[in-house]
Amino acid sequence: QVQLVESGGGLVQAGGSLRLSCAASGISGSINAMTWYRQAPGKQRELVASITSDGTTNYADSVKGRFTISSDNAKATVYLNMNSLLREDTAVYYCNQVYASLGVRRSYWGQGTQVTVSS
Repeated sequence: QVQLVESGGGLVQAGGSLRLSCAASGISGSINAMTWYRQAPGKQRELVASITSDGTTNYADSVKGRFTISSDNAKATVYLNMNSLLREDTAVYYCNQVYASLGVRRSYWGQGTQVTVSS
């Protein structure tokens, strides 16, 4: 059974830090990319940060310099270190992992973890 389990969300004051984790299990194939998205109330889901299998990273402009994405491919786990948090970072954060096997790419989603930044 495929599972992506996210953890690390919570309530933090503005200026604080959190670290999100997303661990996959039950997935076969090679990792293509791991991505964090977020969705705030009343807004569309947006890409926060991504990392490919070769370590190339990409960030939304709004989080550059504050968030860092990293991964442990052997553990099928992706992390998001979030520093200098702002109220506008409040959202449900979702993990997405894309795997390839026999020429077929499959995308998997986590259940989401709430991040709330208070003033």
